[in-house]
Amino acid sequence: GGQFKREVLVDGQSHLLLIREEGGAPDAKFANWVDAVIFVFSLENESSFEEVTQLHELLSSHRATGDVALALVGTQDKISSSNPRVIEDARAQALCGDMKRCLYYETCATYGLNVDR
Repeated sequence: GGQFKREVLVDGQSHLLLIREEGGAPDAKFANWVDAVIFVFSLENESSFEEVTQLHELLSSHRATGDVALALVGTQDKISSSNPRVIEDARAQALCGDMKRCLYYETCATYGLNVDR
């Protein structure tokens, strides 16, 4: 896990964005601290998708996530002919719908797909 700070402009106003990289399950302290969560999984890895689902359920057990901005990000970087995609778009979109107030992106750092988002 890491901690990062970044100044961002939103509607012409400067805001300090505090980012914590967490690898473990969210606890009550984290759930009450957070304003937004980005869940990341690999589109070729069923267990990473299941883990994101479980982490969202844990976060929801500590706090109603309706007031937390959520993003679900599926990465394509490890997909290859020998390592095919196993999480189809419809499943990821359905999970995003279950999460409420959630944005869904697929990214690929190799090709620069949605990396700026």
